[in-house]
Amino acid sequence: MSTNTIDVAAGLVFRDGRLLVARRPAGTHLAGLWEFPGGKLEAGEDWIDALRRELREEIGIEVVAGPLVEEILHAYPEKTVRLRFYRCDWMSGEPRPIGCDAIDWLKRDELGKHEFPAADRRLLDMLGTRDALWRTTP
Repeated sequence: MSTNTIDVAAGLVFRDGRLLVARRPAGTHLAGLWEFPGGKLEAGEDWIDALRRELREEIGIEVVAGPLVEEILHAYPEKTVRLRFYRCDWMSGEPRPIGCDAIDWLKRDELGKHEFPAADRRLLDMLGTRDALWRTTP
């Protein structure tokens, strides 16, 4: 991989049949677009630790990271991102916009309500067609 590849861990957090999304803040790459909450890995950090830290810092929740749902490598003109999306079990904290502009809870039929980065397209398509992803964890 190129040294310009940025590793990003993101969480798929469901509650009451809805999926949590966050809007990227002004002054950041892809500002104003919606995404699945998470963020960049810091030096020496593993994927799960980064995901848990980012969800705590950006939206104030604690999660247990579950299985990897999808990995996507996407090249933007200015950088390449490797995204890993994990299904997460929400443990505590009420989501609020700390490191993002806003949050929203989307039903499956509302996935087209917001504009997402191009890198998320394949995951959005998967979320729209795979019933198992929306099933409540026992």
